[in-house]
Amino acid sequence: MIEIQNVTKSFDDLEVLKGVSIEIEDGEIYGIIGQSGAGKSTLLRCINGLEPYNSGQITVDGTLVSASDKDRLRNLQRRMGMIFQGFNLLERLDVYDNIALPMKFWGMKTNTPEAKEKILSLINLVGLSEKIHARPRELSGGQKQRVAIARALVLDPEFLLCDEATSALDPEITKGILALLQRINREMGITIVVVTHQMEVVRQICRRVAFLSDGRVLAEGRPEELFVHPQIPEIKSFLHEGSQQLPDDGVNIELFFTDERSEAPIVTKMARELDIDFSICWAKLEDYRSNIYGSLVLNVDEANKDKVCAFLDENNVSWALLEPELSSDKSDKEV
Repeated sequence: MIEIQNVTKSFDDLEVLKGVSIEIEDGEIYGIIGQSGAGKSTLLRCINGLEPYNSGQITVDGTLVSASDKDRLRNLQRRMGMIFQGFNLLERLDVYDNIALPMKFWGMKTNTPEAKEKILSLINLVGLSEKIHARPRELSGGQKQRVAIARALVLDPEFLLCDEATSALDPEITKGILALLQRINREMGITIVVVTHQMEVVRQICRRVAFLSDGRVLAEGRPEELFVHPQIPEIKSFLHEGSQQLPDDGVNIELFFTDERSEAPIVTKMARELDIDFSICWAKLEDYRSNIYGSLVLNVDEANKDKVCAFLDENNVSWALLEPELSSDKSDKEV
C-alpha cells in the first residue's frame, strides 16, 4: 500500500533522509523508530505530502506522492488521517466540533443526520460520549488525543499516520491509546504507520518496524527479531544495552526467545534431562503484541558448558556466551 523507494530529503545543506526504502503492507500497523533526529517525522511528512522530497519515489496505493500535481496530492491527503503529538485542537470548539472540523474544511455539511451519526459514532468509538460538549481545556492529555484520533477518522481514511502520538502521555494512558489504535486497525482495516522513539509502542502494536539512524534504514523486521537479540551497534545503543553484573566463575550463557518456542519449558527441561545445577543471573522478558519474548542468562560450571550448548542447539534455541565484565563482547551461535 505504501512504497518508499530510495527517498532523499534535505533542508538546505542538511541531508535528513539518505536513500530510504520501505514497503508497508495493506492493513498492517508499521512502526518507524529511532533516536530523535533520525529523520522519522520528516519521512512521515513526506509520505502525506506535507514535505516534498528531493529524489526517489513514494507511492500510496499506486498513486505517486508528488507536490507537482496539487489536485492529485490533495485527493490523496484526504485518504490519510494524521495524528500529532501536540493534539492540535482548537480551544474555541468543543469535542463535537473539533471532530467535525475536517468535514468543514473539505466543504462537507456537518448538520445532516448522516454527518451527525458519523461524528457521534466516532465519539463513542474513542470513549468520549460524556465529553461531547467539553472544550479542550477541560480534557486530560489522553482525552485530547482521543479527540484527535476521532478527528483523523472522520473522513473515512484508508491510512492513519501517527507522529509521536503518545510521547506526551503517561504509560497507563499510552496503553489505552495503543489499544484504541489496535481496535481501529482490526475493526476498520485501516493501515497505520507509527513514528515513535518509545519501545513500548512498537512492542505492543507493531507487526513490523524499521529502525532509522542518521537518515538511513539500518534494519527492518519484526520488533522481537530486531530488539530481543540486537546485532547492530546503533540498536544496542538505542536500547541502552550495557554490561550486566555477571559471576566471575563458571560460564555465562544468554538464551534468546523470539518465537513460539519462548513458551516451551526449555530451562526446566534442560535441568531435568542433563541433571545439572545452574544459576539464573538475570532475565529480560517483555510483552510483544501479547507474546512474551526476551532473554535469560544462566551461569553453569565450565565442565557442563559443552553439553549445555549442545542441548540448546538440539532444541533450536539461540544463545550467546557472555564475558563477566564485557557482556557486549559475544560469541554468537545462531540456530
